[in-house]
Amino acid sequence: MPHEILKLTSVHPTDGYSHVAKVGNTYYLSGQVARDINGDLAGRGDIEAQVRQVLTNMRNILQECGGGMGNVAKLTTLLTHPSYRDAYRKVRGEFFQDPPPANTLIIVESLAAPEYFVEIEAVAVID
Repeated sequence: MPHEILKLTSVHPTDGYSHVAKVGNTYYLSGQVARDINGDLAGRGDIEAQVRQVLTNMRNILQECGGGMGNVAKLTTLLTHPSYRDAYRKVRGEFFQDPPPANTLIIVESLAAPEYFVEIEAVAVID
C-alpha cells in the first residue's frame, strides 16, 4: 500500500524529515521534540515543560489529521535520564485518559541536541 507524506501547518517546519506519514488510516508520527510552532526550544532545562510541548505538538498534528490523542495506539518515548520518568508519566496523564496507549520507554544518553530531554513518536489510527 502506498504511503503519503503530509505537510502540516500546526507544528514547526522540519529540516530533512516529515512530521507524519499516512498509510491507509494509520498515521506514523516522527519523534517529536520540545520545539514550539516557531521552531524554538520550549522548556529549556525543564522536563515537564518539554514533555508538555512534545505532547502538544503530537495533539496538534493529530487534530490537523482529523483525530486526537484518543487515536494513539502506540508511543515510543526516549528520555535522557531515568529520573525523568515520573515527570513524563505526570504530564502524559494530562493528555491521555486511563489506560494510556501502549508505550515503549527507552533511556538514552543523548538525543539530536543536548538540550532535548525527551522525544516521543507515535502510531495512531484515525477512521
